[in-house]
Amino acid sequence: MSISPPDDLLPTDDPGSPARIFLDPRGRLSRRGFWLYGVLAMLGLSLFVRALLDIALVEPDLADMAASALLMWPAVAISAKRWHDRDRSGWWVLVAVIPVVGWLWMLVDNGFVRGTPGPNRYGTGPAD
Repeated sequence: MSISPPDDLLPTDDPGSPARIFLDPRGRLSRRGFWLYGVLAMLGLSLFVRALLDIALVEPDLADMAASALLMWPAVAISAKRWHDRDRSGWWVLVAVIPVVGWLWMLVDNGFVRGTPGPNRYGTGPAD
């Protein structure tokens, strides 16, 4: 007899699960969550992937492109949730496309500016 989760329970059902944080752009994320998952965890994952590719003797330029491609969606999902906490559309992620100023704007707005207090159109407020 094996114990298995119900068929309707997915890893993305829990709003605090890593699968939901890294893969689902819906919902909200606190500033603390942005720094933990969007900066520290993404930096750690990037270094880990790059180290594995270096061990596999992949060319440095190709390794950088592969690591960036692998982490692109999680970065978009985390940033979209942070924009949602500010009661803005997830499309604000495209601010990063603006050379130099875009990344700085996104870092300041996502990392330092307080989100909307209480519930907004994207969900209840995240726990800070």
